[in-house]
Amino acid sequence: MDERLRISTEEAAARSRTAADRFRVAASADGLVDVAVGTVDSPVGELLVAVTPRGLASVAFEGQDRDALLDRFARELSPRVVAAPGATDDVRRELDEYFRGARRHFDLRLDRRLMTPFMRDVLGATSRVSFGRLATYGEIADRIGRPTASRAVGAALGANPIPIVIPCHRVVGANGKLTGYGGGLPRKEHLLRLEGSLL
Repeated sequence: MDERLRISTEEAAARSRTAADRFRVAASADGLVDVAVGTVDSPVGELLVAVTPRGLASVAFEGQDRDALLDRFARELSPRVVAAPGATDDVRRELDEYFRGARRHFDLRLDRRLMTPFMRDVLGATSRVSFGRLATYGEIADRIGRPTASRAVGAALGANPIPIVIPCHRVVGANGKLTGYGGGLPRKEHLLRLEGSLL
């Protein structure tokens, strides 16, 4: 076989990566990306973020099934899901500032299409729990006019597609006990200590 026709596996992989990078840049430039995904290194593990033209749609913790998340984005948001870190720059910058202690409030537009109507109510009330403060599940239920729905509130918070930015970690049990968190209790505790809510 002619040596000129022989391409090493490494060279083929490098060419493939280069082509994929060019595609991502071109797709972003031409407005063909409906869901841009990128990653953020953080003290609570690598976060996968997804942004659409409407705003931030998802923040996923390390350990969550990334393939299942990408499938969900393709089903519920758009099949045009592309790894385009540049499109997630604002989200990554604000998260970095938050973890450095330089940000107490996020100024990001949100895409709420991955939420049910009830979840939107719950997370809307949760968004108003200030940095350094805590609320109980019962208080959130009261705020949305559903005083007997504490358990349903807990389930909605556990399925929050935009944790940290929508601060479901600030909601605790009636006795102040840390209960349930989609990212796991150690992450919830870390976030509350970062905000000064736990001594």
